Amino acid sequence: MIKKTLYFGNPAYLSLRQNQLVIKMPEVVKSNLPERMKQEGEVTRPIEDIGIIILDNKQITLTQALLGALLENNCAVVTCNSACMPSGLFLPLTCNTTQSERFQCQIAASLPLKKQLWQQTVKAKIANQEATLRALTSVQTGCMQRWANDVRSGDPDNLEGRAAAYYWKSLFSELKGGDGFTRGREEQSPNNLLNYGYAILRAVVARSLVASGLLPTLGIHHHNRYNAYCLADDIMEPYRPYVDTLVFGLIAREPDISALQLDKAFKTELLTVPTLDVKIGGKRSPLMVAMGQTTASLFKCFSGEARRISYPEM
Repeated sequence: MIKKTLYFGNPAYLSLRQNQLVIKMPEVVKSNLPERMKQEGEVTRPIEDIGIIILDNKQITLTQALLGALLENNCAVVTCNSACMPSGLFLPLTCNTTQSERFQCQIAASLPLKKQLWQQTVKAKIANQEATLRALTSVQTGCMQRWANDVRSGDPDNLEGRAAAYYWKSLFSELKGGDGFTRGREEQSPNNLLNYGYAILRAVVARSLVASGLLPTLGIHHHNRYNAYCLADDIMEPYRPYVDTLVFGLIAREPDISALQLDKAFKTELLTVPTLDVKIGGKRSPLMVAMGQTTASLFKCFSGEARRISYPEM
């Protein structure tokens, strides 16, 4: 079953009752309405149906009982900062019956294995970027195909970086305001839309890693000492082009993409990232379900049961 993503951008009281998320509006709670009418104004959602919750308002209150129930059901809880961008992520400490054993497999992974896994990741990422450019633009992508084929163990030639430079130079170049686009966290739009979509994607990856009994912190390539989600940042790479494609579709008809604001309409569309249609293992699947296949295959690589990570193909 596809888990739901719930977004809260207004003040709300969130609590737990009979394994249901109870949503109350402050103006109703504080009103002089009869108790029966207040209860009728409540909205409930089954905890087991929720995959991600995004909290994007400083006046949201939730109970410890609710937070505990969400984490027990492997729900990722994302908090946003004053700029309305995702800034924090809550994940369960335990979500797999053989977690300690799986941690040991992950920790014991050899450097050659990690380099091979990173090679597969980079090849899949560049291949999906090439497919994105081919589908959305008229630029030549032969170089991207060559780079994808030439990636070596550990990517010592940094073909990922070379491909990224060409990709970002080309992706929005045919849209008004997109010529000269620079990809960066603090750069001009549509970077703000990309950042938001990637944050949702990162939460999906981290949630699936925990469900597969893996530590999101211990990466196969990323190793920033200040990054608690290095492995999530590794595994999300081949999935990024799905967010890029979604963003491209949202802004293609805008008069000037260099001045777009991340408004409610854009956020609503970007919250569909977990349900995007992807092709993995020759079959169509929602992104959140496909991510579970990817992280499960990653553990099999760590344990020696498999040699390849199952990544989507665009």
